[in-house]
Amino acid sequence: MPGVKKKTVAQAPSVPARANARNLVEAEAPRNYAPRPIAAVLAPITRPVFRRRAPAAAQLLADWAQLAGPELAARAVPVKFAGGTLTLGCTGPTAMELQFAEAQIIARLNLGLGQAMVERLRFVQQSPRLPAAAAPRPKPRAMAAPQDLPPGALGEALARLYQGLKTRG
Repeated sequence: MPGVKKKTVAQAPSVPARANARNLVEAEAPRNYAPRPIAAVLAPITRPVFRRRAPAAAQLLADWAQLAGPELAARAVPVKFAGGTLTLGCTGPTAMELQFAEAQIIARLNLGLGQAMVERLRFVQQSPRLPAAAAPRPKPRAMAAPQDLPPGALGEALARLYQGLKTRG
């Protein structure tokens, strides 16, 4: 019939095409289900988000010790970065001291970030948290055990227990 188009029926893929698709699936690397550190799993997910949203803020918070220097990093911690204002947590006397050096601190941070991101500093009174390795630990005092402990292994164990309780406070 003239003017009537014939519908073509799509043919199913041939057998070699199906075999090629199966080979591609098999060629993928096998999945590793072994336990991995949480940082290895989270880093690929969070890195693009931080780049999109606030790359300077993420870099500022993550690399605070290197950007600020050891003296400032020990005395103040970044709490928040929004709208060009960096909020630092530090003690009251430190905040007053850092206000006088505000221009130098901003210049140093912007130089480390590679662009003028920090415009103002804001201080909140908060004791900076020292890393566990840098926190001073009190030295245990040697305490004499009570004299009326029984002799032998039991007495020695009770003496160690007594000293352990006394050094913890």
